[in-house]
Amino acid sequence: MNAQTEPKQTVNFTRMADGTAEEYAFLHRHEEAYIRGLPGRLVAALKQLDDSFSGYRVSRLEHSLQSATRAEAAGESEEMVVAALLHDLGDTLAPLSHGELAAAILRPFVSERTHWIVAHHGLFQMVYYAHHFGGDRHARDRHRDHPWYQACVDFCENYDQNCFDPDYPSKPLTHFIPMLKRVFAKPREGFGAG
Repeated sequence: MNAQTEPKQTVNFTRMADGTAEEYAFLHRHEEAYIRGLPGRLVAALKQLDDSFSGYRVSRLEHSLQSATRAEAAGESEEMVVAALLHDLGDTLAPLSHGELAAAILRPFVSERTHWIVAHHGLFQMVYYAHHFGGDRHARDRHRDHPWYQACVDFCENYDQNCFDPDYPSKPLTHFIPMLKRVFAKPREGFGAG
C-alpha cells in the first residue's frame, strides 16, 4: 500500500474521557511531530504578511524583517530577535489584539520577560500615535511600575516604531529561519505536548 491509499490511523474514542493510554501515546507522538513543524508554519505566516493590509511604505513582512534585523544588529539574544520578527504576526487574524496573539505563540519558547514585551507592545506603541485620533498616548503608564516596563519602551523605540523605512537594508527571511528553528526547538519547562 502506498501513502495515498493507506488508511489514516486514528483513535477509536469519540469522548476524551474514553481514551486509553495507548491512544493518548499515539496522539502525543502526532502532536510532538506537529509542534516540530511550527517553525515552517510560522515562516508561511510571515510570508502572508507581505500581502496583508498595510498602508505603510513597507509591507508588514518588511516591517518585521526590519525589526529583527535591528534587534540582531543591536546584539540582542536570538530569543529577542525572533520575538522582533514575530511581534506583529497576529496582525492578520487578531488586528485588535495582535501582540497578545504573537505572545501566545512565543510563550512556551521564550522567557516571561520576552513574552510580556510582545504581549504589551501594541499598547506601548500608542505613545507615538494615539493622540492623533483622540486616544490616550500615555496608556502604557498604567504599567510604569512593572519590572519590564522600560524593556517594552525600548523594544518599541528601537525595534518597532522605526521599522517602516523602505530604504533600510533588512536581512531576508531566510537569514532568520535557523534562529527561528533554534528558539522553537524545545518548549520551556512546564510547556509540552499533551
